[in-house]
Amino acid sequence: MISNNQLETIEYARKLARKLKGGATIGLIGELGSGKTTFVKGLAEGLSVEETITSPTFVILKAYPGKIDKKNIDFVHIDAYRVENLDDIKSVGIEDFFNRDDVVMIIEWAEKIKKILPDNTIYIDFKHISENKRKIDNKK
Repeated sequence: MISNNQLETIEYARKLARKLKGGATIGLIGELGSGKTTFVKGLAEGLSVEETITSPTFVILKAYPGKIDKKNIDFVHIDAYRVENLDDIKSVGIEDFFNRDDVVMIIEWAEKIKKILPDNTIYIDFKHISENKRKIDNKK
């Protein structure tokens, strides 16, 4: 998918959110400023998260209440940008959230922790095309 602006990125994420089931893990890969956090915000909107989404760069993990088909879930947002080794991410309890049907997890900089992510993780790559255009490639 080619996104021409932030609104298109958000809408693409909202559409993906409608297809998700609890237990989903989504890994986002791309350089700084490629649209990952914008995508997270759209996914959160699609999952009825009412809180403002901010990147958890310094706390690594934030959980927000959300919904899938009126069922309560936790929307778990992880930013692995500052993770230096797998022990860093394990120490925040990431593995406690894997494959739970009451959780949807999204991870920015997923390539840094790929070794511990579930086999069914959906990977999405973000690439700059120009100042506002991004290529968003769902790798499932």
